[in-house]
Amino acid sequence: MGLANVFDAELMGIILAVECAVNRNWNFLWIETNSMLATMAIKSPHMVPWELKNRWLNCIHRMNNISCFVTHIFREGNHCADRLAALGLTLNEFTWWNNIPVSIREHLVKNRLGIPYYRFS
Repeated sequence: MGLANVFDAELMGIILAVECAVNRNWNFLWIETNSMLATMAIKSPHMVPWELKNRWLNCIHRMNNISCFVTHIFREGNHCADRLAALGLTLNEFTWWNNIPVSIREHLVKNRLGIPYYRFS
């Protein structure tokens, strides 16, 4: 399925996370996204493009059957997710890691220590 834009990609990220959690019988899930639109789509599914609507509504149903929290975080506070997204752009298929990928370990340590990440353009 080709994604048309960033909003579609954000929604698919949430859908895949929820599907993975359900398939692994996880009862608690916390999704953190820097997309305010994606967080709004949970309460307003009419925002979701028709191509994703059915899968999105199934996702919402699954989220209601587990303890699932979705929160918005500003991009600057989500550096590990940014690094994972950049890594994901290099992949051709769905990938699951049981261990932290080497390319983000340093960023995860800094995040855990509360060291800020600044973007300079």
